[in-house]
Amino acid sequence: MMTDENTTIAVRIAESIGERIISGALQPDAPLRQDHVAREFNSSHVPVREAFRQLEARHLVVAERRRGVRVAPLDTNSVKEIAEMRAALEVVALRNAASKLTSAHLARIELSLIEADNAQTIQEFETANRAFHHALVAPCAMPRLLASLDGLQLANSRSVFATARSAGWQPRSNQDHRLILRALRARNVDQACNLLARHIQTIERLALPAPDQE
Repeated sequence: MMTDENTTIAVRIAESIGERIISGALQPDAPLRQDHVAREFNSSHVPVREAFRQLEARHLVVAERRRGVRVAPLDTNSVKEIAEMRAALEVVALRNAASKLTSAHLARIELSLIEADNAQTIQEFETANRAFHHALVAPCAMPRLLASLDGLQLANSRSVFATARSAGWQPRSNQDHRLILRALRARNVDQACNLLARHIQTIERLALPAPDQE
């Protein structure tokens, strides 16, 4: 039975391991042993099992009867699925958010854009990139859709970090983000949505894992 304390510990374990998986500190197919995790977090196996269930629900780990719990694979099919879902759902969210965007919302979007442009590390860039995409759609006020997009954006971050490890990363300006913001300022929602869909599909092509990642 899960107590409140165990629930809190499970969330902490899931967040910590999830961050390691997304950043690539834990590689695809790496095994996760209950006893090792319990020892690291000084906990019983109960919250560890719950943490594994939470990570499995986020598609960050897979549980197999004979192989136990392992970090989920990061392959071409996964990247394509994430990109197709994002391209569809994020456009729906943006269409619903566009009419509610205020000058404050647009300023928040621009700030995230600037922070991404000024990022000196892939970690700084990806934090700002996630903030940009969240700021675009947050005013849609559709909590289920936003929760789904947050999960997809984190999954996308995993492939971005994998690409940076294999191909390197250099600070750069994101022209797509600027064009999307410009279209929103002009209240050209169709153009903004088309640009966003194209942007996400381009990310898919750039973020496909290298052969040794598949």
